[in-house]
Amino acid sequence: MRQGKVFYKDQLAGLITETDEGECVFAYSPEYVEKFPNDFITFTMPVRSEPYSDNRLFPFFEGLIPEGWLLEIASNNWRINKNDSMGLLLACCQNCIGAVSVEPIPQEDAA
Repeated sequence: MRQGKVFYKDQLAGLITETDEGECVFAYSPEYVEKFPNDFITFTMPVRSEPYSDNRLFPFFEGLIPEGWLLEIASNNWRINKNDSMGLLLACCQNCIGAVSVEPIPQEDAA
């Protein structure tokens, strides 16, 4: 299982998880749902208490991953397969352009 903390404007918005079965789950934190019910990270994922799940990485998060020559550099430097979307998200998206960033949670700390 791999996880990352998702921040929106420096506020912890929730967690993104790739389960051992390959399912992708994003859940807003209860605190975020209570304090920021209108500050969604993307129009396709409005703030709600129920987690979102899919059998692949959500398109919004895919869009944060570098493309082209920058993807080549990231893939080569971190030795991450270009098809490993979750691995690339966790490695490359801590300091994204825009309001959303993803900070990896070390696997030994993942709950």
